[in-house]
Amino acid sequence: MLFSLIIFSGLPLVGSIVQETKILAQDNAQQVARISAQENAKLEAEASGYQKVLDREPENETALRELLSIRLQQQDLLGAIAPLETLATIHPNIIEYAILLGQTKQYAEDYEGAASAYRNVLAAAPLNVMALGGLVNLFLTQNLPERAIALLQNTLTQAQEANAQDNPNVDLSSIQLLLGEIYTEEEKYADAITLYDEIAAAHESDFRPIFAKALLLKKQGDIEAAQPLLEEAFDLAPPAFKDQIKNSL
Repeated sequence: MLFSLIIFSGLPLVGSIVQETKILAQDNAQQVARISAQENAKLEAEASGYQKVLDREPENETALRELLSIRLQQQDLLGAIAPLETLATIHPNIIEYAILLGQTKQYAEDYEGAASAYRNVLAAAPLNVMALGGLVNLFLTQNLPERAIALLQNTLTQAQEANAQDNPNVDLSSIQLLLGEIYTEEEKYADAITLYDEIAAAHESDFRPIFAKALLLKKQGDIEAAQPLLEEAFDLAPPAFKDQIKNSL
């Protein structure tokens, strides 16, 4: 499984970045399984009504959001792209729209479109971890790990420069964790451990590098060395993440 940690708002979530990229398809597949033919017909009728509104008012936000919601419920990711593109265009400051657009286009295998969506975010916010994670995953999907590593190394240089200027918004450790995850996946274990140790030394109360190192050691079969690190990560982790760590103990 690629990426044992998802970096989101400075904290990891259960799963992986690859899983996060596919979460639309997974969640919507479950929803579609629960939608009867009658319910789907009702949704399609509602979608048709919102589409008629958009034919008259292409930037009607209520219609765009409702149409997007319906398409996601139907797992019609291709149908979700058009309203997402419009929402991302009229709200360039709402990064979530661009991220969701990138994820949707990647799922639809429009890799060029997905890369464009992520790069649009990074053009305005070069250190945005969600967009970085999306673009990194896109590179890995296309078997381009060295390009992903280069992207993160260049971004780290920018982040370190911003950090030196006392920019409080720079999440340097999350970017380092992304790079560490790629090193681990590419079996560059020594590089990953060095990076995790560096993060842990700089942020003693952050459980993420300790947990990541423990998972790496487990992957290498060194359970004895991993166990105390897992216990330390469990003690440091917020309650929301203790179950994930406990399952690895």
